[in-house]
Amino acid sequence: MILLNKEDIKKVFNIRDAIEAAKKSYKLFSEGGCDVPLRTIVTGDKGDFCFMPSYSKDMETAAMKVVNVFPENQGKGLPGSIGQVLLIDGNTGEIRALIDGTYVTAIRTAASSGSAFDLFGIRDAGIGALIGTGSQAMLQLEAMLTARPLNEVRVAARNFDKTKKFVEKAKLELASYGAKILAYESADDAVKGADLVTLVTVSKTPVCRAENFKPGCTISAVGSYTYDMQELDPAVFAKCSKIYCDSCEAVLAESGDIRRPLDEGLLIKDQLTGDIGDFILGKIQGRERDDEIIVFKNVGIGVLDLVAASEIYNKALNANIGLKWSE
Repeated sequence: MILLNKEDIKKVFNIRDAIEAAKKSYKLFSEGGCDVPLRTIVTGDKGDFCFMPSYSKDMETAAMKVVNVFPENQGKGLPGSIGQVLLIDGNTGEIRALIDGTYVTAIRTAASSGSAFDLFGIRDAGIGALIGTGSQAMLQLEAMLTARPLNEVRVAARNFDKTKKFVEKAKLELASYGAKILAYESADDAVKGADLVTLVTVSKTPVCRAENFKPGCTISAVGSYTYDMQELDPAVFAKCSKIYCDSCEAVLAESGDIRRPLDEGLLIKDQLTGDIGDFILGKIQGRERDDEIIVFKNVGIGVLDLVAASEIYNKALNANIGLKWSE
């Protein structure tokens, strides 16, 4: 077994690799090529303990991710989402690798947004908006810039001082993309005129008003994975043309962004266009007009961890990277 930390992963697996791995994951899922049970969530006093298994017979590989979401961690200098991934040999049950699940979660979640922007975003997108500056935000921003050569990205969050600090860091880390990165006090102002919008918060109430989403924008709603979390204004469902999910089954079981509007009569199940993997397989329609508002709701299905961890492991083996724990 080898141990792979964040720095090991970064040597062999970048955001473009992760976006392509996400597309493979969605295709595999929609083909029925993997077994991905719904996540088990145990709610503690300070956060959620999440257990996400997955298995692919064709890949001869299984994975188990333990990821714990503790919103107060940011005040302690820790990531809000923290965990590990076990990569398991599907033939023997041996554990091949223990991989930094905090970074895997961040990069594969960012890649989910990046894949949606790559597949559904308007081709000449010039402006992006990122709402949220937590532990996953930097990679979400990089995924947006990777999917489209944006001229400008506006960033907003609850704490404007933290937003400004995040933006200064982003300007240094992502300077090679050549985009202006700007701090906004208001999320509503940030999304006005934006072609690509990422919502990556743990908010229990909508973070911006649907009226501010421009025609033609693509929205990736990342944060809500429990019933009481709702960062997306349900009024957007009266404006949008299509709603894609990483897994409609998982979204309908977990996300307040979708479940609560359904319960309140603001959305009907038939409005869900389908799984993103079904689009990749050519089973459902993609963007048809440049003025369509498209929503991508993802809760993070386990196959993303399975494929990403497997690719990271193989690349690390080829590069002789990682700490060998046992022979």
